[in-house]
Order: sequence, then structure tokens, then C-alpha cells
Amino acid sequence: MTATAEANNLASMIGNELPYLRRYARALTGAQQSGDAYAAATLEAILEDRNVFSNGVSPRVALFSVFHGIWTSSGQPVAEGETGLAKAAQAHLAKLTPNTREALLLHTIEDMSPDEIAHVMGTDKDEVTHLISLAEREMADSVSGRVMIIEDEAIIAMDLQAIVADMGHAITGVAQTRDAATALARTERPDLILADIQLADNSSGIDAVNDILGELGDLPVIFITAFPERLLTGDRPEPAFLISKPYREDQVRSAVSQAMFFSSTETLHS
Repeated sequence: MTATAEANNLASMIGNELPYLRRYARALTGAQQSGDAYAAATLEAILEDRNVFSNGVSPRVALFSVFHGIWTSSGQPVAEGETGLAKAAQAHLAKLTPNTREALLLHTIEDMSPDEIAHVMGTDKDEVTHLISLAEREMADSVSGRVMIIEDEAIIAMDLQAIVADMGHAITGVAQTRDAATALARTERPDLILADIQLADNSSGIDAVNDILGELGDLPVIFITAFPERLLTGDRPEPAFLISKPYREDQVRSAVSQAMFFSSTETLHS
């Protein structure tokens, strides 16, 4: 294979996985700016040394391995000058056992196996299993708040309510349309919004969320979509938290726990 062909092949492999690396990075930092900065640093490191893609692991595991090395060596979860939700949560994140959130996100949101996570994090499978279990306990015990759900399918809405309530959070209500969502948010300010993309009257969950954030200010949001890569291009303001449809309960639990860390300091409990 020629050098040009090898470069094109590498670009294709990275391109396929980059949206998901962005998703992971944003969930770790709580913000598009910080997450994308780490993703960009990962790409720069790969350009300097491409040998990580020739060690027999999948391109995805190789890419996330490079990211993890940069993330752990930086010692600074959010970028300098970051404000708002991402910065507010760092004191609480610092209290968690190192590597627990990373293991939990890789397992639940990114669907990696314990063996794959072990390679990414440079540890063994037993340690990964321990970290995931510990993360679930630490995060479940750390934060509680008020969750608003924007979802037009009744069965899914009921399922999300049950999952979130079982985690100890209060449900402010369920809205099926953009206008209903805005009205509900005015009635009781949520600490977190869980939103579908396509709503009952063909209105947009993204537009509904933008309306609410425009009125209430910065709030963490989890979007549910069958096409997460379409919202992870880096070309415009984009969500930090995404769940792919169809979702699993553990994915919802993990995303809600992560996002709650980026709620206001008044609703974060140690």
C-alpha cells in the first residue's frame, strides 16, 4: 500500500469514529468547547505518531487509547477559561475515584467491552469491572435534582420517568411538543432536561431546548437520537450529552448521572 493510500485509509478509519470520540469527550468535560479541544489534541498526537493503529486493536480502541493518554496526563478536565456548568462541577468530580467516570462512560455510552476498556485505559479487565461498579455507586449517591422530559411517545416517556425516578430524581413533567416544553419549564425550573429530537407535532426537541435555555440560562441537556453522528460534526453549537436510540436503561442512568454533575452548584450534593 502506498503512503497516500495508507493516509487515506487512516483518515477514513478516524473519520468513522470521530463523532463518538467527541461524544465521549464532551460527556467527560460537560461542554462542547472542552470536549472538542481534547478530541483535537488526540488527532494532533496521531498525526505525530500513527503506530497506535498498527498494534492489532480496532481503530476505535486505538483512537480512544490515544485520547485517554492525553486526558489522564493533562490533569485538567476543563479548558482554561471555561465557565458555566463545566467549571461549576469540577470540585465535585474531583471527589470521585480516578478513572471511574471514564470506565462507566466507555462501557455504557460507548458500548465498549471490559476488555476493550482495559486496553484503552492501560489496565486489566478485573480493574475495569471494579471501576464501573464503583462509578455507579459514587455517582448515584452524589447528586439529585429535578428532571424534565421532552418526549412524544407515551411508552418511552413512561420508561424514562421510571428510570429517572428510580435514581432518586424528581420529575417536573413530560412535554410532547415544543410549546408545551417551554410552558412546562416556566412552571418549574428543571436541573436537567432529557429531550427527544422529533416531537409529536413535527416540532423540534432541539428548538424546544433552545427556547428554554434562552429563557432560563445554562442547563445540562441529554438528547436522544437515532443518529448521534449528525449532531457531532463540530460545525455549530452542539449538545454535550447524547444517547443513541434504541437506548438501554444503563445508558440512561449513566448519562443522567454524568449530566447532573454539570447542573447548578445549588443542586449538587456531596
